[in-house]
Amino acid sequence: MREIQLKDAKATLSAVVDQAVRGNPAIITRHGKKEAVVLSFDEYEKLSHIPSFGRLLAAFPGDEGDIPPRSNKPTRTVDL
Repeated sequence: MREIQLKDAKATLSAVVDQAVRGNPAIITRHGKKEAVVLSFDEYEKLSHIPSFGRLLAAFPGDEGDIPPRSNKPTRTVDL
């Protein structure tokens, strides 16, 4: 993904949007810091419908009995 400074993105906004629609999103930077991303609306739609890991866990259709109990065995020792 290419990075473009905010002042350059302002000057060429139409081209930045056209590139995003073609599948080439851009990261907008301000003073060297990443501030925003320009991507196509289709990509945004795809990303906005992906559930978070927490929502996937909360939506687990099983009962508590479907999850095996945790082991009481002591943890293994690891040399670091």
